[in-house]
Amino acid sequence: MDWLQALLMGIFQGLTEYLPVSSSGHLAIAGELLGIEDPDKVMSFTIAVHVATVLSTIVILWKEIVWILKGLFVWDGHLNKEQKYALNIIISMIPIGIVGVCFKDYIEEAFSGLVVVGCCLLVTSVLLGFSYFAKPRTKEEISTLDAFIIGIAQAIAALPGLSRSGSTIGTGLILGDKKENLAQFSFLMAIPPILGMALLDVKDMLEVGVTEAMAGISGTALAIGFFAAFVTGCLACKLMIDLVKKGKMIWFAVYCAIVGIAVLIWQLAC
Repeated sequence: MDWLQALLMGIFQGLTEYLPVSSSGHLAIAGELLGIEDPDKVMSFTIAVHVATVLSTIVILWKEIVWILKGLFVWDGHLNKEQKYALNIIISMIPIGIVGVCFKDYIEEAFSGLVVVGCCLLVTSVLLGFSYFAKPRTKEEISTLDAFIIGIAQAIAALPGLSRSGSTIGTGLILGDKKENLAQFSFLMAIPPILGMALLDVKDMLEVGVTEAMAGISGTALAIGFFAAFVTGCLACKLMIDLVKKGKMIWFAVYCAIVGIAVLIWQLAC
């Protein structure tokens, strides 16, 4: 992976991690177009862009994170809002934790290929479209049950082509949670799983050796990919929060449908 490929892949990662269009699906498509056989095999790059994604979330949502931390260790006889929020995040992590630890390798092997990506992009489109036309309700807070159901949606989105943010935000909209709360919760609940994936990659990197993990990419290209993912991640995170509040998710449904159909036609024509 040269510096230009790393730059473009970093941009794809930063943008698509937050926009509801599937980062894994777009990275697979971009890798194919750029001639990178399997971007995930470049372990050091995978770790770098995951860390960049987490940092961009922290930068954009630092006020919310500080708010949670300030109230987390205050006890006055019952759970305060901050502790309930943190508990909901922990509960939402249970499904993806199970999938990540027990089924990560199986999913990567069984659901590889751009045909799967195309089909899952169409599913993402349907979910976003349904959430847009669903009858709106206005729950003031995300309940514990809703947090768990949204967590299940995040776990299912481990499939390439299913958007994590699209699945979690779309599921929350269908459940009737307020748009103002969903984007923030969706991005905050993603921080631990993304870090967890990075730690699993670090574990794999240590097993194969740092030299092999760095094979196929230079330090300069790695830094460029990290910076690209971080900057575009910040922009996409901020943009997505604004778009969810304005209820403009339907355009991403149209986009995912177009790309999904195009990928299937491309693969069936090959």
